[in-house]
Amino acid sequence: MNIATRIAAQALPLPHARLLPIVSFRGNCNCALGLHKLVFVPHFKHARRLRGNFTRNMAWSLENSDLGIESKLGVVRPATDAFAAEAVEAVRAGKVIAVPTDTLYGFACDACSLEAVNRIYEIKGRKHTSPLAICVGDVSDIGRFAVTNHLPCGLLDSLLPGPVTVVLKRGESSVLERSLNPGFDSIGVRVPDCNFIRVIARGSGTALALTSANLSGQSSSVCIKDFEDLWGHCAHVYDGGLLPSGRAGSTVVDLTVPNKYKILRPGSAKEETVAILEKHSLVEAMTTSNEQ
Repeated sequence: MNIATRIAAQALPLPHARLLPIVSFRGNCNCALGLHKLVFVPHFKHARRLRGNFTRNMAWSLENSDLGIESKLGVVRPATDAFAAEAVEAVRAGKVIAVPTDTLYGFACDACSLEAVNRIYEIKGRKHTSPLAICVGDVSDIGRFAVTNHLPCGLLDSLLPGPVTVVLKRGESSVLERSLNPGFDSIGVRVPDCNFIRVIARGSGTALALTSANLSGQSSSVCIKDFEDLWGHCAHVYDGGLLPSGRAGSTVVDLTVPNKYKILRPGSAKEETVAILEKHSLVEAMTTSNEQ
């Protein structure tokens, strides 16, 4: 094997071809110098083209793949205790998060932040005339936000935590901002049977405004893929897996009138809720003709 053949055999496989052009040949080695021009330089240019194409192709691939869509991948986290502090921080900062409950996925934010509440209405495309419910961490917190002293002892503890929204009067002592549901003297309150959202509510030190995670008028969400198009509008989306309760949502019951109840939405726990209400001697309020 002559010197030119030997150089060609050794030069072409090198991974760092970009270093080869700096090699110089002196003296009478004209055949080697010629090979440098014919082999090294074209190989270097080809590698540079490949590298450039690879970079452009990789950038295109990342930009167009699911892994490269930061607005989607970057906001999703598991709904575990390890991420609860992050969620609390987001709520305190006036941001909207998406969380699982014991019924459906919901959008949540600080109920006392007008900007955050307005953001939820924007995300859902919902009219401000439709009120939002609130979520608190424990049954004992409800008295801070609504009137409960007319209810039979133990009633709320029997209903909650669970898939029930109780509608109560706000009263003058409520710490809720008046900017939440203006024009309404009552408020729907939830204590979901879901530890993750309850930890967030406790940590935030306030009530969470809570509504289903979907566009207004569309189907409710039982997994995060159901509202994937809205992920980018949230600070974080917390994945609790597929929720088993179906899409009925919570049972909504009006408890504003002493000794009476009215089912406003059957939801997923109507029968159990009515049984508890009647066990505590509440009777169903008659529906007037104006309400039909």
